[in-house]
Amino acid sequence: MIDNEIKTAIKTLKDGGVIGIPTETVYGLAADIYNKKGIENIFKTKERPFFDPLIVHISEISQLPKLTKEWTKSHEKLANFFWPGPLTFIVKKSENISDMITSGLDTVGIRMPDHPKTLELLNELGSPIAAPSANKFKMISPTRAEHVQAEFPEIQVIDGGDCKVGIESTILKIEENKVIIFRPGMITPKMIKNVLGDNMIIEFHESEVAPGHLNHHYMPKKPIVFNVIDLHEENDKLPEELQVSLNSWDLPQDSTLAARQLYGKFRELDQQKGPGIKINLTTKQIEQDEFKGVINRLIKASSYFLPKKFSNKT
Repeated sequence: MIDNEIKTAIKTLKDGGVIGIPTETVYGLAADIYNKKGIENIFKTKERPFFDPLIVHISEISQLPKLTKEWTKSHEKLANFFWPGPLTFIVKKSENISDMITSGLDTVGIRMPDHPKTLELLNELGSPIAAPSANKFKMISPTRAEHVQAEFPEIQVIDGGDCKVGIESTILKIEENKVIIFRPGMITPKMIKNVLGDNMIIEFHESEVAPGHLNHHYMPKKPIVFNVIDLHEENDKLPEELQVSLNSWDLPQDSTLAARQLYGKFRELDQQKGPGIKINLTTKQIEQDEFKGVINRLIKASSYFLPKKFSNKT
């Protein structure tokens, strides 16, 4: 039996509205992929430019033939191992996918989210949904229902509790014996090689085919200082207005905990008094594969870097 929350959400989606949905990564702002009005409302509500593509979310692998014809044994292996979960594939889109979803590109991002309420919604709706993070464009991603409700008080938000992963999915494309990671997440190159074999080449590139490719993203209102505590250099100085006490947080040594807490800490520190936020981390964390997703979000959210050489890292 469908509960009233899901019934109301389905009606909104079918009417061309948007809703807030829980996933294991972050909360999403969702619309039915076959409802043009709904897709337009995602961009309008989020204030997102049309050049930034959306990710399509499915509940069953059997839905894939309608969405793409590019599905190899390597895709199948990774999907069987990681889905539902925080992994998005960039594949050639079918004619059933609106150009608005893909920003006019011939590829689309597809994933299966790992949250029972959203999977139930997808099954009952009988259609995939498009869903970027449920926040204003470039701002902090939401990991709790109240984060979405505070930003968009006029929309329904399905409360699924705190997000257990805490940062957005790993986005990748498979090309024969090569995997290109466009956005790092909590699924690491080592995990991918464990499934596909050590002969698989892993590369990192940013690209317009994937959300989150812009230089500035995930940002609170106050400037963030990316502070590598074991690499200070004499010539690294902050602007005068920030050479005072900053709201500070030591990034946890456990990558899973760091990812889970990251956006919540951004919000918490952003609301405290003070001119800015300082995130303290170490070179060891920067060098570890399991921290790549967290470091990627920190670099994109930061305005100042100590030492400065980290400002051009991706």
